[in-house]
Amino acid sequence: MEHSSILATLIPLICLSIACNAAFDPCSSQKSDLSVIHIYGKCSPFNSPKPTTSWVNTVLNMASNDPERVSYLSSLVAQKPTSVPIAPGQVINVGSYVVRAKIGTPGQLMFMVLDTSNDAAWMPCSGCTGCSSTVFAPNTSTTYGMVDCSVPECTQVSGASCLTAGSGSCLFNRTYGGDSTFSATLSRDTLTLGNDVIPNYGFGCINAASGGSLPPQGLLGLGRGSMSLLSQTGSLYSGVFSYCLPSFKSYYFSGSLKLGPLGQPKNIKMTPLLKNPHRPSLYYVNLTGVSVGRVNVPIAPELLAFDPTTGSGTIIDSGTVITRFIQPIYNGIRDEFRKQITGPISSLGAFDTCFAATNEEIAPAITLHFTGLDLKLPTENALIHSSSGSLACLAMAAAPNNVNSVLNVIANLQQQNLRILFDTVNSRLGIARELCN
Repeated sequence: MEHSSILATLIPLICLSIACNAAFDPCSSQKSDLSVIHIYGKCSPFNSPKPTTSWVNTVLNMASNDPERVSYLSSLVAQKPTSVPIAPGQVINVGSYVVRAKIGTPGQLMFMVLDTSNDAAWMPCSGCTGCSSTVFAPNTSTTYGMVDCSVPECTQVSGASCLTAGSGSCLFNRTYGGDSTFSATLSRDTLTLGNDVIPNYGFGCINAASGGSLPPQGLLGLGRGSMSLLSQTGSLYSGVFSYCLPSFKSYYFSGSLKLGPLGQPKNIKMTPLLKNPHRPSLYYVNLTGVSVGRVNVPIAPELLAFDPTTGSGTIIDSGTVITRFIQPIYNGIRDEFRKQITGPISSLGAFDTCFAATNEEIAPAITLHFTGLDLKLPTENALIHSSSGSLACLAMAAAPNNVNSVLNVIANLQQQNLRILFDTVNSRLGIARELCN
């Protein structure tokens, strides 16, 4: 994995000095590994046609969907089965990072979105109404089977229903991303990730979809619930995985997903994972404070406190683009940051604290304080630039100001070039610096 990631970074540099052979495929070395690919990156099937906008504008456009994502995450407490009708809809390319997976026998390649805040895997299947053009064909897999209503797994899927009580195929409806719904059949088949073959993996085979947030080729749930990858693989991965998300700056980038305890960093700082029985999928951590430069931002403890009843607290999430704090916390961070920079302040998209990039060197560092772990954000994780490069902006924002605005979300832009380790058995999360490209 490491060799393919390094190669993906070197190729653009090599091509500047020599004429690249048109037949050379920079992504060919990644076809069997667990590279983590940005959905609009060079090696993603969703980059065609190549985005005409700049990478910065791509990030800005993706960040504009964050409020719906954060509202969706905040609504998961005590979620009831949805009765939203499923109607034909157009599925668009969403989700920040995808990984190659094969489903069935023989394996059918799908680029599935990594989502640490969801459990069940699901993907569009043949005959799906409102799905993308790439679908899984169950009838060509010799190991495919539908899950019966009498099987215990059927009761573990939210929104499950049976046409006949206690018999027949297990069906379920689900909402995703705040504006999308789908209906699916709970199924089993062989899942292949890298060199690992996982038989009888439970997932949703989507029959109909509506809305604009569904990942085009499905989702791989890395949450903590009973239907997640870790729960279904048991001793194979010992409840441990990590990822390294590469910088947004390179079109050719790819990071890596590591499953199981082997190959994980030895020296890594840890902070406890907190359990919320009302939101079992989410990875809560104890954020105790935020510093801007050498100043500890004055934040009332109750604004940071973890509360399983209300769902308040802080989570680590792979699907949100920029970190979101509830309004009072963000205001404190923003105001202190503004005090320590010079020149006029302007806004850009979701970012309300932008300044002349020539002053970037004196911009204060942002440090997130967790129990047992202080994360000083590298400059590229704390600031984002305008497409012209003339402005630098604080790459954070306030959470949507609505009734569910109790959740702080540490998002993927702030996680880039860091190895994020999830150890669910020992309820801890680790963070270490790593060049993911």
